[in-house]
Amino acid sequence: MQKSFDLFFVSSNNHKYVEAKSILETFGIKLGFLKSELEEIQSNSLDEIAMRKAKDAFSKFKKPVIIEDDGLFINSLSGFPGPYSSYVFKTIGNDGILNLLKNNRKAKFVSIITYCDKTNFQSFTAKLDGMISKFQKGKGWGYDPIFIPKNSQKTFAEINEKNKLSHRYKALKKFSNWYLHK
Repeated sequence: MQKSFDLFFVSSNNHKYVEAKSILETFGIKLGFLKSELEEIQSNSLDEIAMRKAKDAFSKFKKPVIIEDDGLFINSLSGFPGPYSSYVFKTIGNDGILNLLKNNRKAKFVSIITYCDKTNFQSFTAKLDGMISKFQKGKGWGYDPIFIPKNSQKTFAEINEKNKLSHRYKALKKFSNWYLHK
């Protein structure tokens, strides 16, 4: 028997889907997954990237969809890698980021959830301040082993309840409030 979903998360990143599904379940939203490579334009704007990806996802699947785009913005690197976070992670990884940093380790994660259906198009942005650790700590995916959220001593990879405080959680919470009342 086929499962019934309220909407679908479209991404090539299964880790993002698993986090989003877990978070949205706490709000009573059933999230399905459509694995797909989406058009990702080169832009300095996460908003523009997310908007294009959401439109691409809806045009491919003709179902209510959300996409998530995010970036790690490091103060001492003038916001780098920002919207290029995925590419930078694939090319130089966490070790490369750690090698670029000296003393100023302040950073923030920004997440944008963009929803698209036949008649609605909405984006929800959230950020989480923190810093970059001096060494990788814990087992996690992406930048989780090097990002320490504000008011914590542990990296995302070391925190059991990451999904209750992350940038993705905050953006999905904003989305849920809108979605459940639209």
